[in-house]
Amino acid sequence: MKMPETTDTLMFAPCGMNCLVCYKHCYHQKPCAGCLNSDAGKPEHCRKCKIKDCIKNKGLSYCFECLDYPCKLIKNLEKSYNKRYQASLIENSSFVQELGIEQFMENQKKKYTCLKCGGIISLHDRECSECQEKMK
Repeated sequence: MKMPETTDTLMFAPCGMNCLVCYKHCYHQKPCAGCLNSDAGKPEHCRKCKIKDCIKNKGLSYCFECLDYPCKLIKNLEKSYNKRYQASLIENSSFVQELGIEQFMENQKKKYTCLKCGGIISLHDRECSECQEKMK
């Protein structure tokens, strides 16, 4: 999958993840449409996401809008993403709060576009969706 020309703000997940660079979106014939879209193509753990259910029940769009932010669910996910992927969902959310989703997604587009072929580099395994080259 090539990096799209325009970035879809609906690909910014409630938790602070950029769904555009998720392995499930990058590599599959029927890519996941992101956390804020339908459940089509989503792995089970995403369909049953407690974070997504929580913000839906509270009538919010993003976790950072909640008075309890960052809650235990976010802190646990943050710890996992820091350790496994050297990524911070809390920093992502802070960026969005300060500069907006559009600017965040534009920055992510630059960071996760393969310079060799224009594919999407997955946050999860740092591999290009098109040429399978591993990025640093």
